[in-house]
Amino acid sequence: MSILDRLKQVRIFRSVIYGIVGLFTYPGLALFNKVDIEGSENLATLPKKNVLFVSNHQTYFGDVIAFVHIFCAVKWRKFNKLGIPYYLLNPFTNVYFVAAEETMNSNWLTRLFKLGGALTVKRTWRAEGLDVKRDRDVVDTQKIDQALSKSWVITFPQGTTKPFAPGRKGTAHIIKNNKPIVVPVVINGFWRAFTKKGLTFKKVGTPLTIRFKAPLEIDYDASVDVILAQVMDAIEQSKDYMLKGKHHVLKAVE
Repeated sequence: MSILDRLKQVRIFRSVIYGIVGLFTYPGLALFNKVDIEGSENLATLPKKNVLFVSNHQTYFGDVIAFVHIFCAVKWRKFNKLGIPYYLLNPFTNVYFVAAEETMNSNWLTRLFKLGGALTVKRTWRAEGLDVKRDRDVVDTQKIDQALSKSWVITFPQGTTKPFAPGRKGTAHIIKNNKPIVVPVVINGFWRAFTKKGLTFKKVGTPLTIRFKAPLEIDYDASVDVILAQVMDAIEQSKDYMLKGKHHVLKAVE
């Protein structure tokens, strides 16, 4: 384990990073835009480990940062709202997030986020802007397994910000291997409010929504395909939801 990886395990070190990042990103969530949160009261009863949050993805970093703000607020018994961010004085740090290695090593700022708890993995389908096809790295899987054994983990099954992109089977493998509590999350508005990285504004005054659903009832002995389909439906990114969206658009045009 490298020195930087060891630093990620130090709570005080991560608290400082969360405080700095939280301070600079709070205005984008609560002042320049308005975030509407649902279901965060259910987070207070979750165990401290082996909890996997699965969500759709709209920006590289804005989504994860919003999750961390909410987790910190819940730690201070603030549910479905952020309010004044005094929760950053003692932030919630018992969480990691899965991110592409290429993205997290792109510049100094992304490396700072990486120290905040990123579990970097190599994409099996894309590298340096090109389509590739390679097997999952065993080391990447072990990173996530180890993180779940002691904390919460956030992952984005699609691995891309493109809406209704197919889910990746790696998420289903994680679920089968670790049998975690799986909490689906549905977000919206981030792609309108922020640029693709989620660090700068594209449009202010945008409603942002984050909805935490009840944990899934999963048959861990089911096939990877079945589990993945259940997850994709829960985060409202399945083909059925895509067709519903097209239906609503056509109906509105008519």
